[in-house]
Amino acid sequence: MQKKELFQEHLPELVKGITNSYHQDDPSISYFKKDLPNRDEIIEIIHLLRQLVFPGFFTQQRLSENSLDFYVGDLLMKLEAKLKKQIRLALLCGSDVSLEDAIAQAECICIKFFQTFPRLREYIASDVQAAFDGDPAAADKVEVIFCYPGTYAIMVYRFAHELRLLNVPYIPRIMSEYAHNITGIDINPGATIGKYFFIDHGTGVVIGETCEIKNNVTIYQGVTLGALSTKGGQMLKDVKRHPTLEENVVVYSGASILGGETIIGANSVVAGNAFITSSVPANTKVGVKAPELKFKNGTGR
Repeated sequence: MQKKELFQEHLPELVKGITNSYHQDDPSISYFKKDLPNRDEIIEIIHLLRQLVFPGFFTQQRLSENSLDFYVGDLLMKLEAKLKKQIRLALLCGSDVSLEDAIAQAECICIKFFQTFPRLREYIASDVQAAFDGDPAAADKVEVIFCYPGTYAIMVYRFAHELRLLNVPYIPRIMSEYAHNITGIDINPGATIGKYFFIDHGTGVVIGETCEIKNNVTIYQGVTLGALSTKGGQMLKDVKRHPTLEENVVVYSGASILGGETIIGANSVVAGNAFITSSVPANTKVGVKAPELKFKNGTGR
């Protein structure tokens, strides 16, 4: 009881100290906006989009040919309501648009986004096929869809990338960072990635904002496709800082490929733990000299 009374005694000064600290923050960060995008709602949108990509996989509802149109229509209605609201909030938070313009833009963006869905599904289906073809441990494509973190991270990236192309603020990055948080795979929504992309195992993979990855590329855990330096900070915005991987490239675990002018030519293979900051011609195998191994017997000698 005494502790509670002591805390209450100090409560006004504690409140004042904290609220005063808010006024010292960057004025571009407003704590007094009535509405901000809701991260939990955006995560729910990801879950619903996944149901739209793979009907019947992530719902308890049993589907048939007769019920498919109803299922898709019902999902689209739910998604449109949720996504339109979050896009409207993001537009109002990220720019000086009026409420009326934000409402109109959000509606148009939703329609354009869902118009891309057949193409999105085509790309995601090719990623599932790439994972199944590339991993002898995969029992079937059903297992890939349910279980593979690389496939999940790529799918969420494809949602986020499409919304970024439609100039939606905040939401694409919230989506990609959610996938990063649960898979350990960091794909910036600004990256450009072709069909039939496979990330095996995946933990620790980093794909930077201005990366370009062509069709039929495979990368393994711990690969970094990054920038040579970010010392320039915001002055490097919109500058190509990350590498390009041409078609049919394989990059093994732990490799780092850095720089906006770095191109890994088609049909090349990059060995694990390679560190590359200059371009590699097509049809090249990049190896790393094996370190010398030393063994000691049980006596420690």
